[in-house]
Amino acid sequence: MSAIIRVQEISKFYRVGENNAQYDTLRDVVARSLRAPFARALAREKTNGSPERTDTFWALQNVTFDVSPGEVLGIVGRNGAGKSTLLKVLSRITVPTQGRVELYGRVASLLEVGTGFHSELTGRENIYLNGALLGMRKAEIARKFDEIVAFSEVEKFIDTPVKRYSSGMYVRLAFAVAAHLDPEILIIDEVLAVGDMAFQKKCLGKISSVAREGRTVLFVSHNMVAVKSMCTRAILLHAGKLTEDGPPAAVVNRYLGDGRVSQAEIHWDEPGQAPGNTTFRLQAVRVRNATGDVTSVLTTSDSFDIEIDYLNLAPGAALGATVLLFNSDGIHVFSSLSNREPKWHGRAFPTGSFRSTCRIPGNVLPEGRFDVSVVVWANNYTISHREDYVVEFEVHESKENRADYFGGWSGVVRPLLDWKTEHLQES
Repeated sequence: MSAIIRVQEISKFYRVGENNAQYDTLRDVVARSLRAPFARALAREKTNGSPERTDTFWALQNVTFDVSPGEVLGIVGRNGAGKSTLLKVLSRITVPTQGRVELYGRVASLLEVGTGFHSELTGRENIYLNGALLGMRKAEIARKFDEIVAFSEVEKFIDTPVKRYSSGMYVRLAFAVAAHLDPEILIIDEVLAVGDMAFQKKCLGKISSVAREGRTVLFVSHNMVAVKSMCTRAILLHAGKLTEDGPPAAVVNRYLGDGRVSQAEIHWDEPGQAPGNTTFRLQAVRVRNATGDVTSVLTTSDSFDIEIDYLNLAPGAALGATVLLFNSDGIHVFSSLSNREPKWHGRAFPTGSFRSTCRIPGNVLPEGRFDVSVVVWANNYTISHREDYVVEFEVHESKENRADYFGGWSGVVRPLLDWKTEHLQES
């Protein structure tokens, strides 16, 4: 099957601190001319008379891939990896410095909340305006109008200027327009985060139905569960380069593993460089099994401790700690606070080192890899510092818990619960 999108060795180059727009207004030119003598003098002062150095930045470097009709391509990567730049190139908002992009179909893009909307126009008027910008004819927009309004759930406010919409209403209408006007290619950046959970679920369902109709979807998201469940393929960007291309589960696992610590203990030996603030500083976080050993390997039946060592710098501060646990899909499994700790919670701490320990019982977590984030807080939670992904550990299957069942086990937790079966009546 021939490709509907063909990306060939594209690169995008920026000069940091310069205006990278293709066109300047008259106001921009005049303002820059007036600032120029002062800018040159300031630059000479900063560089002691040496020529000013211009920093450069490659947002994309030699990215190549094809997309077939009907594919749902997930694009993942950390902030600054080049995802949004790639979508802007594919949406023809910006041109690549090098390389070539071929698009064989009509493109609809939703890269920011309300892209292509005019704040002074009503929702009704913006549907027609945005549809026209996407290349639709008036009759085509009119045919889809009722369906767009119903999906967006803003019927009551459709004749109100969108500048009076909440951010949720704004994005619902923007997504509804982009998704319902029958583009061959739908490009979506991480804009669904502003909607509520019900709306996000509705949008993901619509994206899936668009794909089933044979249209192509490019989807950028930090929701790894959505990427794995909805996409047929995924690519991973890192520092502007394409580093992985394949099945969504494999690409997501590579993404979540990149840059993560693979240790059960972390120390900060220099208090001045340790995470924290003027009230406290972190000293160490570790995972310790029931026999007291620091380890990153546990079984589903093991109980274990997460220890947080911290230094109190302010006499009289009342400190505490929180553990946050995330699984390999980035799902927040649970949090636990030390506010039920009987000895020290709510009391004034003297200066010095303290350790807060969270005991996690066995038969709670399923098999998999888990990341630990911690928070230290003081004075009724008014002062706090959070440190993400400080340690990690793996949980492996405990044979005795499976008994005679060897099938798959789903869920973010897997408690060992009691069951009882009774014979109620003879047949």
